[in-house]
Order: sequence, then structure tokens, then C-alpha cells
Amino acid sequence: MNAIVLDGLATAKQIKAELALKVIELKQKGISPGLGTLLVGDDAGSHSYVAGKHRDCQEVGVHSVRIDLPATASVADVKAAIKDLNDAKDVTGYIIQLPLPFGFDTNEMLELIDPAKDADGLHPINLGKLVLAGSDPMTSPLPCTPAGIVELLERYSVELTGAEVAIIGRGITVGRPLGLLLNKKGVDATVTLLHSRSRDIQHAVKRADIVVAALGSPHFVKPEWIKAGAAVLDVGITRVDSGLVGDVVPAVDAVAGYLSPNPGGVGPMTRAMLVRNVIEAASNN
Repeated sequence: MNAIVLDGLATAKQIKAELALKVIELKQKGISPGLGTLLVGDDAGSHSYVAGKHRDCQEVGVHSVRIDLPATASVADVKAAIKDLNDAKDVTGYIIQLPLPFGFDTNEMLELIDPAKDADGLHPINLGKLVLAGSDPMTSPLPCTPAGIVELLERYSVELTGAEVAIIGRGITVGRPLGLLLNKKGVDATVTLLHSRSRDIQHAVKRADIVVAALGSPHFVKPEWIKAGAAVLDVGITRVDSGLVGDVVPAVDAVAGYLSPNPGGVGPMTRAMLVRNVIEAASNN
């Protein structure tokens, strides 16, 4: 029996329909959400991704501002653009598209973002609030991919309370904040965070109810690693000669109970969560 597909495209479409109604309500109160994007350089993937974010905003009625700087832009140029976005009254949330070109200190640039306008949820203050979070709902922006993963699981009624979760990959955009979000009181999963130095990754994955592969290693997770009926989310992606390849061998479909494919799984959810952060920032502020 094939796994139930955790369809990120369909779920993101549903979320955007809900967000469009929220935008109408806010505008009736005189509140207009606005997204800003800052893109430095000419990376084709980054340009495509940013364009998708602006299309999402157009679909839900959110104003958007796009700032594109050449790869030759100086640190001073980028800092000036960040200041402009911090000061912009029509921007309630914005992102610095990563990766930045060689020579930029990414953390230094992210720390310059107004935390209240941090649409990616990656500012140190907002990550710190996630570390300190109790059982109350979060009012600060959450990292988009982790939030999208939890939202996708919840909308498909995948049980999180008490579930054993194996996260493969400890990156700042997915692995580490996802572990915090799943451990949060009210979600209450038990998380094992695995990485390149972990011993016996296969054994840790085999006992997990939920597996999140976010390391960027093509077809790293094998079907024989997966417990029958587990939920598997393929998050990492790598460009190879034949195209884009996820971290999970497609044949996992025959073992897992749920499978979030790549592409079409978590990616659309990440973009939907970005728009939600922008709208919630407008509502909160």
C-alpha cells in the first residue's frame, strides 16, 4: 500500500485562501500587510524563489516591495537597503534572500533586521523567543520551514503528542528550530536531532514515528530505515545532472504511512508560512 501523500501544494493553497480572508478583514480596519524582499546577486534559484513569494502575496492581496541589488553591491549598499526596509511604513515583514554572495557575513546582516519585521523568523531575538517558549501561543514570527512542517502534519492529523521524531540535519533554517518547535509545550514530541557525526543514524531513524530529512544529501534515507506506517518528510534538495533530487529514496513510499515528497511537499508550505508571518506582523503591530 502506498503512503498517504502530505500534499504541500494543496495545503498551501488552502492556507492562502484563509489568509486572503484575513487580509480583507485587516484592510477593513485600515491595516495593510506588506512584504519586502532583498535579493543580492544573480543566483537563478534565488530569483525564482523570490518571484514565487511575490506571486503568493498577489494571490492573497498583500502589497509587496522587491529590492534587487547586483552581485557587486557592497556591504554598505546592503545595510542601506535593510535600513530602508526597516523604515518602510508599507512593509510589515521582509526577508533577506539567502544565500548572500561570497564575502557577506550572513548573521551580521540578519541581525540588522527589525525583529518585528523578520518574516523568515531567523533573527536571533526571535529564535531566542522560540527557545524560551512555554505553552502559550507564539506571538513572534516562527521560522517558515519548521512552521510549515508542523502545520502540514497537523492538517493531516499526524499525531505529534508523544511521537518520536528523527530530524536529520542541524541547519539553522530547518533542523535546529524544528526541534525546538516540536519540543514546545503543547506540541510535545520527543525529538532526536541527527547530523554527520551521529552514530548509527539508521537505528535512530528506524524507531521514529516521524522522520524529517533536511541535510541536502541525495537519496540518503533508504526504505529499510523506515518504520512501517511512519510519516516521512523529504525537505533537503540537491541539484544533480538529472535535475533536482531529494534526501529520501522514492521507494520509501511503499513503507511509510505518510510521505511529503520533494518537490511539492514542504516547499510550498514554507512560502505560505512566510506570507502568514507578514500578515500576523501587520495584525500584531
